[in-house]
Amino acid sequence: MTKRPWLLFALITTVFWGIWGALTEIPEKSGFPATLGYIIWSLTMIPCAIAGLAVIKWKLERDYKSVIYGMIIGLLGAGGQLLLFHALVKGPAYLVFPIISLSPMVTVIISIIFLHETTSKRHWIGISLALISILLMSYQEPHSDNKFGGYLWFILALFVFMAWGIQAFFMKIANNRMKAESIFFYMMISGLLLSPFAYMMTDISQPINWGFKGPYLAAMIQVLNAIGALMLVYAIRYGKVIIVAPLANAVAPIITIILSLIIYAVIPNPIIIFGMLIAMIAVYLIAE
Repeated sequence: MTKRPWLLFALITTVFWGIWGALTEIPEKSGFPATLGYIIWSLTMIPCAIAGLAVIKWKLERDYKSVIYGMIIGLLGAGGQLLLFHALVKGPAYLVFPIISLSPMVTVIISIIFLHETTSKRHWIGISLALISILLMSYQEPHSDNKFGGYLWFILALFVFMAWGIQAFFMKIANNRMKAESIFFYMMISGLLLSPFAYMMTDISQPINWGFKGPYLAAMIQVLNAIGALMLVYAIRYGKVIIVAPLANAVAPIITIILSLIIYAVIPNPIIIFGMLIAMIAVYLIAE
Protein backbone atom coordinates (compact mmCIF):
# COMPACT_ATOMS: atom_id res chain seq x y z
CA MET A 1 0.00 0.00 0.00
CA THR A 2 2.90 2.38 0.72
CA LYS A 3 4.17 1.81 -2.81
CA ARG A 4 0.77 2.83 -4.16
CA PRO A 5 -0.45 5.71 -1.97
CA TRP A 6 -3.20 6.49 -4.50
CA LEU A 7 -4.81 3.16 -3.68
CA LEU A 8 -4.85 3.89 0.06
CA PHE A 9 -6.45 7.31 -0.48
CA ALA A 10 -8.93 5.88 -3.02
CA LEU A 11 -9.98 3.14 -0.59
CA ILE A 12 -10.47 5.67 2.23
CA THR A 13 -12.68 7.67 -0.13
CA THR A 14 -14.77 4.68 -1.08
CA VAL A 15 -15.17 3.46 2.52
CA PHE A 16 -16.23 6.89 3.78
CA TRP A 17 -18.51 7.52 0.80
CA GLY A 18 -19.97 4.04 1.16
CA ILE A 19 -20.88 4.64 4.80
CA TRP A 20 -22.15 8.12 3.94
CA GLY A 21 -24.38 6.70 1.22
CA ALA A 22 -26.00 4.25 3.63
CA LEU A 23 -26.68 6.87 6.31
CA THR A 24 -27.34 10.06 4.37
CA GLU A 25 -31.12 9.53 4.09
CA ILE A 26 -31.66 9.17 7.84
CA PRO A 27 -31.87 12.94 8.61
CA GLU A 28 -34.10 13.51 5.57
CA LYS A 29 -36.46 10.71 6.65
CA SER A 30 -36.48 12.30 10.11
CA GLY A 31 -37.74 15.60 8.71
CA PHE A 32 -34.53 17.43 7.79
CA PRO A 33 -34.63 18.47 4.08
CA ALA A 34 -31.86 17.29 1.76
CA THR A 35 -31.23 20.87 0.65
CA LEU A 36 -30.41 21.84 4.23
CA GLY A 37 -28.29 18.71 4.33
CA TYR A 38 -26.28 20.25 1.49
CA ILE A 39 -25.68 23.35 3.61
CA ILE A 40 -24.52 21.17 6.49
CA TRP A 41 -22.21 19.32 4.07
CA SER A 42 -20.66 22.60 2.90
CA LEU A 43 -19.97 23.51 6.53
CA THR A 44 -18.30 20.15 7.24
CA MET A 45 -15.86 20.94 4.44
CA ILE A 46 -14.42 23.77 6.59
CA PRO A 47 -12.59 21.68 9.26
CA CYS A 48 -11.26 19.36 6.53
CA ALA A 49 -9.96 22.35 4.58
CA ILE A 50 -8.34 23.79 7.72
CA ALA A 51 -6.66 20.45 8.46
CA GLY A 52 -5.36 20.37 4.89
CA LEU A 53 -3.95 23.88 5.14
CA ALA A 54 -2.25 22.98 8.41
CA VAL A 55 -0.46 20.12 6.61
CA ILE A 56 1.04 22.57 4.09
CA LYS A 57 1.80 25.10 6.87
CA TRP A 58 -0.92 27.51 5.70
CA LYS A 59 0.81 28.14 2.38
CA LEU A 60 -2.34 28.44 0.30
CA GLU A 61 -1.68 29.00 -3.39
CA ARG A 62 -3.37 32.25 -4.33
CA ASP A 63 -2.10 32.88 -7.82
CA TYR A 64 -4.60 33.47 -10.59
CA LYS A 65 -4.44 30.00 -12.15
CA SER A 66 -4.69 28.19 -8.82
CA VAL A 67 -7.81 30.13 -7.87
CA ILE A 68 -9.37 29.49 -11.28
CA TYR A 69 -8.64 25.74 -11.22
CA GLY A 70 -9.79 25.39 -7.62
CA MET A 71 -13.05 27.22 -8.21
CA ILE A 72 -13.79 25.29 -11.41
CA ILE A 73 -13.37 22.00 -9.53
CA GLY A 74 -15.42 23.20 -6.58
CA LEU A 75 -18.28 24.66 -8.59
CA LEU A 76 -18.52 21.57 -10.80
CA GLY A 77 -18.81 19.35 -7.72
CA ALA A 78 -21.10 21.53 -5.61
CA GLY A 79 -23.18 22.65 -8.61
CA GLY A 80 -23.70 19.03 -9.60
CA GLN A 81 -24.91 18.26 -6.09
CA LEU A 82 -27.54 21.01 -6.24
CA LEU A 83 -28.72 19.93 -9.69
CA LEU A 84 -29.01 16.37 -8.42
CA PHE A 85 -31.50 17.47 -5.75
CA HIS A 86 -33.68 19.11 -8.41
CA ALA A 87 -33.33 16.19 -10.82
CA LEU A 88 -34.67 13.80 -8.17
CA VAL A 89 -37.69 16.05 -7.66
CA LYS A 90 -38.46 16.09 -11.38
CA GLY A 91 -37.55 12.50 -12.29
CA PRO A 92 -37.37 8.94 -10.93
CA ALA A 93 -34.24 7.93 -9.00
CA TYR A 94 -34.09 4.59 -10.83
CA LEU A 95 -33.37 6.52 -14.04
CA VAL A 96 -31.42 9.49 -12.65
CA PHE A 97 -28.74 7.59 -10.72
CA PRO A 98 -27.69 5.18 -13.49
CA ILE A 99 -26.98 8.20 -15.72
CA ILE A 100 -25.02 10.10 -13.07
CA SER A 101 -23.08 7.09 -11.80
CA LEU A 102 -21.44 6.66 -15.19
CA SER A 103 -19.65 10.03 -14.90
CA PRO A 104 -16.24 8.24 -14.77
CA MET A 105 -16.76 7.49 -18.47
CA VAL A 106 -16.40 11.22 -19.15
CA THR A 107 -13.29 11.36 -16.99
CA VAL A 108 -11.71 8.37 -18.71
CA ILE A 109 -12.41 9.61 -22.25
CA ILE A 110 -11.16 13.18 -21.81
CA SER A 111 -8.14 12.00 -19.76
CA ILE A 112 -7.09 9.73 -22.61
CA ILE A 113 -7.57 12.51 -25.17
CA PHE A 114 -6.00 15.43 -23.30
CA LEU A 115 -3.71 13.85 -20.68
CA HIS A 116 -2.69 10.85 -22.83
CA GLU A 117 -3.04 8.54 -19.82
CA THR A 118 -2.52 4.86 -20.54
CA THR A 119 -2.54 1.71 -18.47
CA SER A 120 -2.19 -2.06 -18.77
CA LYS A 121 -4.65 -4.41 -20.46
CA ARG A 122 -5.49 -5.85 -17.04
CA HIS A 123 -6.39 -2.41 -15.73
CA TRP A 124 -8.49 -1.67 -18.83
CA ILE A 125 -10.52 -4.81 -18.18
CA GLY A 126 -10.96 -3.72 -14.55
CA ILE A 127 -12.04 -0.21 -15.59
CA SER A 128 -14.57 -1.63 -18.05
CA LEU A 129 -15.99 -3.98 -15.42
CA ALA A 130 -16.14 -1.15 -12.89
CA LEU A 131 -18.20 0.99 -15.26
CA ILE A 132 -20.57 -1.93 -15.92
CA SER A 133 -20.90 -2.62 -12.19
CA ILE A 134 -21.73 1.04 -11.47
CA LEU A 135 -24.63 0.85 -13.89
CA LEU A 136 -25.89 -2.45 -12.44
CA MET A 137 -25.61 -1.32 -8.80
CA SER A 138 -27.52 1.88 -9.58
CA TYR A 139 -30.54 -0.16 -10.67
CA GLN A 140 -33.79 0.53 -8.88
CA GLU A 141 -37.12 -1.08 -9.68
CA PRO A 142 -39.57 1.35 -11.28
CA HIS A 143 -42.84 1.97 -9.48
CA SER A 144 -46.10 1.43 -11.23
CA ASP A 145 -47.42 4.85 -10.22
CA ASN A 146 -45.35 7.04 -12.51
CA LYS A 147 -45.83 10.60 -11.29
CA PHE A 148 -43.04 12.07 -13.39
CA GLY A 149 -43.38 13.72 -16.75
CA GLY A 150 -41.32 15.75 -19.18
CA TYR A 151 -37.61 15.67 -19.88
CA LEU A 152 -36.24 18.25 -17.45
CA TRP A 153 -35.00 15.52 -15.10
CA PHE A 154 -33.08 13.94 -17.97
CA ILE A 155 -31.41 17.23 -18.91
CA LEU A 156 -30.47 17.90 -15.28
CA ALA A 157 -29.09 14.37 -14.87
CA LEU A 158 -26.93 14.85 -17.98
CA PHE A 159 -25.57 18.11 -16.54
CA VAL A 160 -24.60 16.34 -13.30
CA PHE A 161 -23.12 13.45 -15.31
CA MET A 162 -20.93 15.85 -17.29
CA ALA A 163 -20.09 18.10 -14.31
CA TRP A 164 -18.75 15.31 -12.09
CA GLY A 165 -16.90 13.64 -14.93
CA ILE A 166 -15.19 16.88 -15.92
CA GLN A 167 -14.49 17.72 -12.27
CA ALA A 168 -12.28 14.64 -11.82
CA PHE A 169 -10.41 15.56 -15.00
CA PHE A 170 -9.70 19.08 -13.74
CA MET A 171 -8.60 17.63 -10.39
CA LYS A 172 -5.84 15.78 -12.21
CA ILE A 173 -4.77 18.84 -14.18
CA ALA A 174 -4.74 21.00 -11.05
CA ASN A 175 -2.80 18.38 -9.08
CA ASN A 176 -0.01 18.67 -11.65
CA ARG A 177 0.53 22.33 -10.80
CA MET A 178 -0.78 22.98 -7.27
CA LYS A 179 -1.12 21.31 -3.87
CA ALA A 180 -4.08 19.02 -3.21
CA GLU A 181 -4.78 20.93 -0.01
CA SER A 182 -5.19 24.18 -1.95
CA ILE A 183 -7.55 22.46 -4.38
CA PHE A 184 -9.73 21.28 -1.51
CA PHE A 185 -9.76 24.74 0.07
CA TYR A 186 -11.29 26.20 -3.07
CA MET A 187 -13.74 23.29 -3.21
CA MET A 188 -14.84 24.28 0.28
CA ILE A 189 -15.26 27.92 -0.76
CA SER A 190 -17.33 26.89 -3.78
CA GLY A 191 -19.60 24.72 -1.67
CA LEU A 192 -20.25 27.59 0.74
CA LEU A 193 -20.97 30.02 -2.10
CA LEU A 194 -23.77 27.79 -3.38
CA SER A 195 -25.35 27.31 0.05
CA PRO A 196 -27.75 30.28 -0.37
CA PHE A 197 -29.14 28.60 -3.49
CA ALA A 198 -29.71 25.40 -1.51
CA TYR A 199 -31.59 27.40 1.09
CA MET A 200 -33.77 29.01 -1.59
CA MET A 201 -34.60 25.51 -2.87
CA THR A 202 -35.86 24.51 0.60
CA ASP A 203 -39.57 24.44 1.29
CA ILE A 204 -39.48 26.23 4.64
CA SER A 205 -43.28 26.03 4.92
CA GLN A 206 -42.93 22.35 5.81
CA PRO A 207 -42.04 21.21 9.37
CA ILE A 208 -38.27 20.88 9.84
CA ASN A 209 -36.62 18.68 12.45
CA TRP A 210 -34.06 20.80 14.32
CA GLY A 211 -33.35 18.09 16.89
CA PHE A 212 -30.46 15.63 17.07
CA LYS A 213 -31.65 13.63 14.05
CA GLY A 214 -31.73 16.84 12.04
CA PRO A 215 -28.68 19.11 11.61
CA TYR A 216 -26.53 17.39 14.25
CA LEU A 217 -26.83 13.89 12.84
CA ALA A 218 -26.55 15.33 9.34
CA ALA A 219 -23.23 16.93 10.28
CA MET A 220 -21.87 13.64 11.62
CA ILE A 221 -22.86 11.92 8.38
CA GLN A 222 -21.88 14.65 5.92
CA VAL A 223 -18.37 14.97 7.36
CA LEU A 224 -17.73 11.48 5.98
CA ASN A 225 -18.43 12.84 2.51
CA ALA A 226 -16.14 15.83 3.10
CA ILE A 227 -13.23 13.66 4.28
CA GLY A 228 -13.79 11.33 1.35
CA ALA A 229 -13.63 14.26 -1.06
CA LEU A 230 -10.29 15.36 0.41
CA MET A 231 -8.92 11.83 0.08
CA LEU A 232 -10.12 11.72 -3.54
CA VAL A 233 -8.01 14.77 -4.35
CA TYR A 234 -4.98 12.99 -2.88
CA ALA A 235 -5.81 9.78 -4.75
CA ILE A 236 -5.96 11.61 -8.07
CA ARG A 237 -2.69 13.41 -7.25
CA TYR A 238 -0.77 10.15 -6.84
CA GLY A 239 -2.68 7.90 -9.25
CA LYS A 240 -4.12 7.83 -12.74
CA VAL A 241 -7.52 9.44 -12.87
CA ILE A 242 -8.74 6.86 -15.41
CA ILE A 243 -8.25 4.23 -12.67
CA VAL A 244 -9.14 6.19 -9.52
CA ALA A 245 -12.49 7.54 -10.78
CA PRO A 246 -14.03 4.18 -11.79
CA LEU A 247 -12.61 2.49 -8.67
CA ALA A 248 -14.15 5.02 -6.27
CA ASN A 249 -17.52 4.89 -8.04
CA ALA A 250 -17.59 1.07 -8.10
CA VAL A 251 -16.57 0.21 -4.54
CA ALA A 252 -18.55 2.81 -2.56
CA PRO A 253 -21.94 1.40 -3.66
CA ILE A 254 -20.91 -2.06 -2.42
CA ILE A 255 -20.35 -0.69 1.08
CA THR A 256 -23.57 1.32 0.89
CA ILE A 257 -25.58 -1.72 -0.17
CA ILE A 258 -24.10 -3.99 2.50
CA LEU A 259 -24.67 -1.45 5.27
CA SER A 260 -28.17 -0.70 4.00
CA LEU A 261 -28.90 -4.42 4.08
CA ILE A 262 -27.81 -4.55 7.72
CA ILE A 263 -29.50 -1.30 8.80
CA TYR A 264 -32.73 -1.48 6.83
CA ALA A 265 -32.95 -5.28 6.38
CA VAL A 266 -33.53 -4.86 2.65
CA ILE A 267 -32.39 -7.60 0.28
CA PRO A 268 -30.85 -6.10 -2.88
CA ASN A 269 -32.26 -6.88 -6.31
CA PRO A 270 -30.39 -9.75 -8.06
CA ILE A 271 -29.19 -7.24 -10.65
CA ILE A 272 -27.54 -5.22 -7.89
CA ILE A 273 -25.96 -8.33 -6.35
CA PHE A 274 -24.56 -9.24 -9.76
CA GLY A 275 -23.16 -5.72 -10.03
CA MET A 276 -21.46 -6.12 -6.66
CA LEU A 277 -19.73 -9.31 -7.80
CA ILE A 278 -18.51 -7.62 -10.98
CA ALA A 279 -17.28 -4.64 -8.93
CA MET A 280 -15.24 -6.88 -6.63
CA ILE A 281 -13.59 -8.48 -9.66
CA ALA A 282 -12.92 -5.01 -11.04
CA VAL A 283 -11.31 -3.88 -7.78
CA TYR A 284 -8.99 -6.89 -7.81
CA LEU A 285 -7.92 -6.19 -11.40
CA ILE A 286 -7.42 -2.46 -10.87
CA ALA A 287 -5.59 -2.71 -7.53
CA GLU A 288 -3.15 -5.43 -8.68
